[in-house]
Amino acid sequence: MRSDPPAAFDARFSDPEAGPTPWPTAVQALEDAELYWLTTVRADGRPHVTPLIGVTIDAVVHFCTGPDEQKARNLEHHSEVAVTTGANTWAEGLDVVVEGTAVRVAAADALQTLADAYEAKYGSVWHFDVGDGVFNHGEGTAFVFRVEPAKVLAFAKAPHAQTTYRFAAA
Repeated sequence: MRSDPPAAFDARFSDPEAGPTPWPTAVQALEDAELYWLTTVRADGRPHVTPLIGVTIDAVVHFCTGPDEQKARNLEHHSEVAVTTGANTWAEGLDVVVEGTAVRVAAADALQTLADAYEAKYGSVWHFDVGDGVFNHGEGTAFVFRVEPAKVLAFAKAPHAQTTYRFAAA
């Protein structure tokens, strides 16, 4: 993601004393998240939502999935995704939604950077070796994706505020 995209504060869904969430605050929430929810679209148009781990590097969310998992099969037909994270509370925390396009990461240097980031964040249980355009984990492989954002929404809760960041098409 580009640094400091323009922020649009939506007063309709915000407390009168609230202001826009600064971009670095939204990025920090993405970096600190232990769990994300990924929404993909099945070939027949139905949504598929699943929790997963991921890493955010340079304000870009990354995730991985086995080639036979539902989310990987969905991405073969529809590359548009939403990634959500936040606090499951009403009056505290920050929720962030990244809407965009999942793009496969296959370059060995980029995969190694991501593999190192996963292990630094989650520990050795999530050690990945870099294979030919994939992560290797035990006997399995995983495709790796980055999410090219179209829009990011930040929902602050104390006070409640909605901020939207929009990105130009790549």
